[in-house]
Amino acid sequence: MMRLPLFEFRAPQTVEEAARILDGEGPKAMPLAGGTDLLPNMKRRQQVPKTLMSLNRIPELRQRKLCESGSRLGACLTLSEIAADPRFRNGLTALAQAASFVATPQIRNMATLGGNLCLDTRCNYYDQNYEWRKSIGFCLKKDGTTCWVAPGSSKCMAVSSTDTAPALMALGARVRLVSHSGEREVPLTELYQNDGIHYIKRQPNELLAEVLLNSLHGWKSTYWKLRRRGSFDFPVLSVAAAAMMSRNGIVENARIVVGSVACLPLLAAEASKFLGGRPLNQESIAEAATLAARIAKPLDNTDFDMTWRKRVTAEFVTYALRELRGDDMRGERLLLTRTSSSL
Repeated sequence: MMRLPLFEFRAPQTVEEAARILDGEGPKAMPLAGGTDLLPNMKRRQQVPKTLMSLNRIPELRQRKLCESGSRLGACLTLSEIAADPRFRNGLTALAQAASFVATPQIRNMATLGGNLCLDTRCNYYDQNYEWRKSIGFCLKKDGTTCWVAPGSSKCMAVSSTDTAPALMALGARVRLVSHSGEREVPLTELYQNDGIHYIKRQPNELLAEVLLNSLHGWKSTYWKLRRRGSFDFPVLSVAAAAMMSRNGIVENARIVVGSVACLPLLAAEASKFLGGRPLNQESIAEAATLAARIAKPLDNTDFDMTWRKRVTAEFVTYALRELRGDDMRGERLLLTRTSSSL
């Protein structure tokens, strides 16, 4: 039986109090919201904080304000709350879909938006118990000196597996980071970096308090996820796409994000720019899918063959863009759910 290590427990009631605790404790303290990722990691001794700081008594972090001018989403909103709220549709559909695809209903009832955005990177050699990792001499991400995915590399190759980050990046989201010395807003596209260990630019004394969105009036968005089982599993490929269309079907603006193929979600900037001023017809969708797939360079650090994951990236981008065009994609989604376990 895996047990939690000893830790101190703090439960602030305001964001300001939480920021003071993080400032005082430093890297030895970690925020705890749903705990669906952190607590299993602690049992496996992948993360061993001295202090856990619960965020569940801070009402401000559970607020949601959705209006025509923009939205403000508290970091402690659960994924179930987001998936069930009918206001998360049209422009926000990608976020609702991403939240609904995470794990199981029981986990979504606990897991939070902020926790999913800060989700630890994953790898076949890292996501094991302590004894298994010790038997191979550990890995670069924790306690070792070698990245077993790429032994010649000095960088950890653990992969980003967050569902909500690609969706929110496609929606142009920003996050509000609060510390004892002040606060700052960071575009979500700038929050992550391509390093499996130092994958997020949030400082240890900063709390991710809120997700901020500009008006998405006139936008449509969608999220597609590949995993072995139709539920529960982390993504091994994800595609989020959002577009604003004119009345005559011309793309005025678009964003495509590819997730779970690198240490961070990847904005397909060239493909997104290509769609501007074009209709979503067969030719433009095929070209955009090809451009987006070029940035996907999956490694042997998660489920499925990496060359196959690279090959199907263009197909998933195609699915997403066809759905934005208005095609009925329910059959493809159902088929994907039923057949993923046999892939």
